[in-house]
Amino acid sequence: MGRVINPESAGKERTRLSKAIVLAVRELAKKSEPDFEAHDLAAFIALALETISKGIDASVLAWEKRDYWVKADKFRMEWRWSGESAEAMKKALWSEDWAQVALTSAFIAQKFSKIKVSEKHRMGKPWTGAWKELKART
Repeated sequence: MGRVINPESAGKERTRLSKAIVLAVRELAKKSEPDFEAHDLAAFIALALETISKGIDASVLAWEKRDYWVKADKFRMEWRWSGESAEAMKKALWSEDWAQVALTSAFIAQKFSKIKVSEKHRMGKPWTGAWKELKART
């Protein structure tokens, strides 16, 4: 029997979610006042960052098996902000603190500044229904 290869690795998911977050931050910045879509956007950013944060350990597992502890720890430290930002975004969203949502979004945009998403992307609107999903989780 051959090897089983998982095409949906944590790294690919992180890349896909990072691009979607960049797109969501872009759309959120266009909003002048909070509406239902703004709730969806902020909730999507929080959920996506939470997913990225949970996938970090899966990404470094192979390095740890080969005793590359320093590389694994460095990677964890580089992505620690993702879980913290997800919590900050959720907290600001629950308290309807849109100034804090904007500050957190700006911080996230700064972290993803090297990621380019063209205007003619084919991602659609991945944030649709995220606010409902976030409310259902808690």
